[in-house]
Parts: sequence; C-alpha cells; structure tokens
Amino acid sequence: MSDSHVNPKNVEDQVIVITGASSGIGLTTARMAADRGANIVAAARSEDALRELTDEIRAEGGEAEYVVADVSKREDVREIAQIAENAFGGFDTWVNGAAVSIYGKLEEVPVEEMRQQFDTNVWGLLYGSLEAAAHFEETDRGGTVVNIGSIVSDRAMIEQGSYSASKHAVKGFTDALRMELEDEGAPVSVTLVKPSAIDTPYPQHAKNYMDEEATLPPPVYAPETVARTILHAAEHPEREVTVGVGGKNMVLLGRTASSLMNTIMETVFARQQRKDSPAQPREEHGLDEPSGELEERGGYEGHVAESSLYTRIRQGRIPKAAVVGLAGTALYAGYRAIRSRDRDERTGRTGDEETDTHRSRTERLSIAGR
Repeated sequence: MSDSHVNPKNVEDQVIVITGASSGIGLTTARMAADRGANIVAAARSEDALRELTDEIRAEGGEAEYVVADVSKREDVREIAQIAENAFGGFDTWVNGAAVSIYGKLEEVPVEEMRQQFDTNVWGLLYGSLEAAAHFEETDRGGTVVNIGSIVSDRAMIEQGSYSASKHAVKGFTDALRMELEDEGAPVSVTLVKPSAIDTPYPQHAKNYMDEEATLPPPVYAPETVARTILHAAEHPEREVTVGVGGKNMVLLGRTASSLMNTIMETVFARQQRKDSPAQPREEHGLDEPSGELEERGGYEGHVAESSLYTRIRQGRIPKAAVVGLAGTALYAGYRAIRSRDRDERTGRTGDEETDTHRSRTERLSIAGR
C-alpha cells in the first residue's frame, strides 16, 4: 500500500476497533494499545469479559467502549461500527481478530461445524473488512484494516484442516480487497498478519476430535509478539507480515520441498499437537460459547519466545545499524568456529582440550592479576 494513499496517526491518537478482544491476541492487543493511549472499541461475545476489560482500561486512565457482538452476524458487525461512531466519532484502525478453532481429521469433523467455523473466521472477517473500508472511504479520514491470518494461511496444518482452509480464505479475501482498494486509490491500508503458534487459550477453547488433549506445535511465541506487530501495522502501512521465524521457516520449506514438508507434518506435527493425556470431554468450547474470562495466555508447557527478532527486523523495528551489527557478529562467530575446527583438525586436538587449554590460560592470567 502506498504511503501517498494512507497517512496513519500515531497509535496514541487513534481509535482502534478490535474483534475477538476478550482473549488471546485480541485481548493482548487491546491492553497494549490502551497502554499506549489509544481509544479502544472492544468486541466479543462475552459481555462479562468485555465489561471487565473496559473497566480495567478506564481505571488506568484510558478510554474504551465495548460491543457484545457475534461477528458471524453482519448486523452485529455494523453495530460495532455504529458504537465507534457514537462514542468516538469513528475509528482509525479495525482489527479482525475473532476466530474459532477445531482439532481433528477432516473426515471426523462434522461439516456443519466447519461451516460454523467459516461463519466466524471468514465471513466475520469479511463483514468487518468491508464495514471498515466503507467507513474510511465515506469519511475520507483514511485508515487501516488489519486481518489476522496465520502461517496456515500459506501452509495447511495436519489435524487442523478446516482451520487452515478458513485462514487460506482469509488470505485470498485480504489480498483481493487490498488490490481493489489500491486500484481505486482509496485511503485504506490492508495488512495481513500471519502468526506462528502463539501461547493463547486457542487449544483450550477449541472443539477437539482427537483422542488426546490438544496443544501447540513448537516453536511457540507470546501473544505480545503479535500485538506489537498489529500496532506497528496500524502506524506503518504494509502488505503482510509473518510473526515468528518458526512459522516462516515452515512455509518456506513447504514451498521449496513440499513432499518433505508433508512427511514432517505426518510424522512430527501430528504428534506435537497432542498431549500425553487423554482428551477430556468438555461441554463448552469456543465454537458455541464465549470463554467468559479474560485470558491472554494458554499456559503452554514448553518454552515460549517473548519476542521475534525476525519479525522486528522484517518490520524495521530494529535500526539498520543494529541489524548490520548482528549480522557481523554472526559472521564473525561462524568464522571463529570454522577456524577453530580447522585448527583442531590440523593438531588433532579435541574441542574439550581446546576449552581446557583456554581455561588454564585464563586461570594463569587471573592469578597474575591478583
């Protein structure tokens, strides 16, 4: 998107609409944006959670309104825009974050539930995007649409086939909408954000048809990594960005070695999405019921990366000098490793012996310096 069409305000001067704001990425983004001074319009299905969130933001000196809305219903999405208009005179960024998840093989998931999933993940996002774009064009104030896709927008994930299909549809719609608005010269930026696996309540809220409890395949990133990416896109127009090099690598491997990636999916990723414990029957899941609680994280049991160096570099959030410095450090470390290996091969000395020699030399210098 050309900067000549869109000149976004700073986040602290914006009104930001966020769907799916009661948990996970949406909740983290709402809190982070409010902390930076943005006015928030939070939308989700759970009124209790939304009321708690808006009370929290107001108690800390921020401004927020909430809208109880099911984004699969277009009239609810239109109400979100109307509330934003009534409360703040409009909005500057609209984040389509609402989504529901299902685990299980495609032949085991009822088609009716897949359709229900598409109603939220695809049609809800479509309604929000069109509502936001119309608002930006009608008011001439310009603005940004941020659609939350996934790495599975580019590479389907085994055991999450219907979710992958919905996110493929999100990417296709987002790309088409962006081109049409660019062709019209409309003052609208459209960004697709594609998170890797993120530590949110996603597995707990999912409808699960697997025999084991659902979890996320590593590497897993904190929801703050996505929230920072979203808010950067609200200020700096960009086409799309992947959050987390883990997801980026998966997509690249899928493009360059698709058969190998299929094998890895079947032998590794299928297992990594299952815990060792049997699946527990649950009456409530996100497909039918809102969570009702403000939950940013899902308590992933493995390592959670709190930042993504790849994404920060990709969005220009690290100065070029620092990037050059990091690259230089990596090259120098690689050079030292190669020199060390070559020296060991010439002398027949092992890496442990080299370490011991270095340690002895250091100890002698330390003693001499006392």
